[in-house]
Amino acid sequence: MNTDIIKTQIRLSAENKMKMLADDALLEKVASVAQIITEAYRKGHKTLWAGNGGSAADAQHMVGELVNKFCMDRPGLPAMALTVDSSVMTSIGNDFSFDEVFARQIQACAGEGDVFIGISTSGNSRNLVKALAECRKKGVITVALVGEKQCLMDGYDFVVHIPSTETPRIQECQTLIGHIICYIVEQNLFGKA
Repeated sequence: MNTDIIKTQIRLSAENKMKMLADDALLEKVASVAQIITEAYRKGHKTLWAGNGGSAADAQHMVGELVNKFCMDRPGLPAMALTVDSSVMTSIGNDFSFDEVFARQIQACAGEGDVFIGISTSGNSRNLVKALAECRKKGVITVALVGEKQCLMDGYDFVVHIPSTETPRIQECQTLIGHIICYIVEQNLFGKA
């Protein structure tokens, strides 16, 4: 087996993470997002997460970390992945359009002070862009985890741009940032940082 491919992929992933480590503005933005989410939980609010394809799986992954636990046994935190109810998603897609699948759920399930986290490698997913308008109407704080290019999701309250244009690198770093946010929130609410 040729391990050169494996080494190259690990190196590329590590290099991208080192770019993030050297980007003070990115680190401050992630810290701000973690603090916003912490404060939302302290005030009795919830987080709602969404994405498409692999980003949908990432949204579900982070919700699992919050509802169950990340690094410590503690009470669950209220979080929802807007990607898991196939009946809701297909009925909205059928009756309206797939572009509306998150906006309609935000309309139904989100309240003022909640936090919506949209995950997209391109930052141009129409259903995540449409979700922003509904979040604005409801007073929901918005967070976007996207690639490095300027995108349609740049109107979100907090936009974390991953320093890459390659889908695998963006996704690896989105998962890392999600884990960091879960860790900080958990420590802020239940532990000693």
